[in-house]
Amino acid sequence: MSGSKIISVAACLVAAVMLTGPAYAEEAGIFDEYRAMFGDDNPAIFVIEEGEEFWFASQGPKQATLESCDLGLGPGVVDGAYARLPRYFKDVDRVMDVEARLRFCMQELQGRTPEEVDDHPYSLRGDLGTEMEALVAWLAEKSRDLPIAPGQEHDKEREAYALGEAVFYYRAGPHDFSCATCHGQEGMRIRLQALPDLTTHEGAAVAYSGWPAYRISEGVVRTMGWRMRDCFRQQRFPLLDMGSDVTVALQTYLAVTAAGAPMAAPGLKR
Repeated sequence: MSGSKIISVAACLVAAVMLTGPAYAEEAGIFDEYRAMFGDDNPAIFVIEEGEEFWFASQGPKQATLESCDLGLGPGVVDGAYARLPRYFKDVDRVMDVEARLRFCMQELQGRTPEEVDDHPYSLRGDLGTEMEALVAWLAEKSRDLPIAPGQEHDKEREAYALGEAVFYYRAGPHDFSCATCHGQEGMRIRLQALPDLTTHEGAAVAYSGWPAYRISEGVVRTMGWRMRDCFRQQRFPLLDMGSDVTVALQTYLAVTAAGAPMAAPGLKR
């Protein structure tokens, strides 16, 4: 591709992000109306029920359940645990998000291999959803209306926040994008989707509190870990591994910025 064509493509991408004219507002309003039609109904309820079943299901070589999994508040305590993540876990000496911790419990308690757990954590379009998505949806629902309160007492929790902030502003890739390119100021939009300013408490609270969420356009529940990976895909970065240090760090940065806001997940997204 010639230099002029590359510049033209880049200009189109920037325009798609920045355009906020009446036509976009009108089209976006259609999606808002469609979402409002659901009222208090959220198809994620069926995924939540499935997640609870997975929690109590005996699986793996050890034929064990996840009932004794410690999500930070003690073995088996699920009420309010999601809202306190990511956080430091002494038994692994690292900060974990909900997916990293669930993977750990699946391996330690149930004897499942890393390859098995990591094989298909996120559903593709047209899939019926995955075990990980269902478990995260159920755990998030157990923190609904509770304040977001990620750990920041331990040195490694503060290091995770610092790394997440640095990654958020790091520009790279073929388009020289960063997370802040789309989410660093108010009034941004890509296609028909309004983009929250994740550098503010208000913007981060709206975004973070609603994930995991049922995606109307895809018909599945998506997790915050998936959201981080898909943002990297759209920036043409290498895909993030589930529960990786970068994934956890970005979620820590967002959770700390959103701290104090009530959890509203599973949410309902376009």
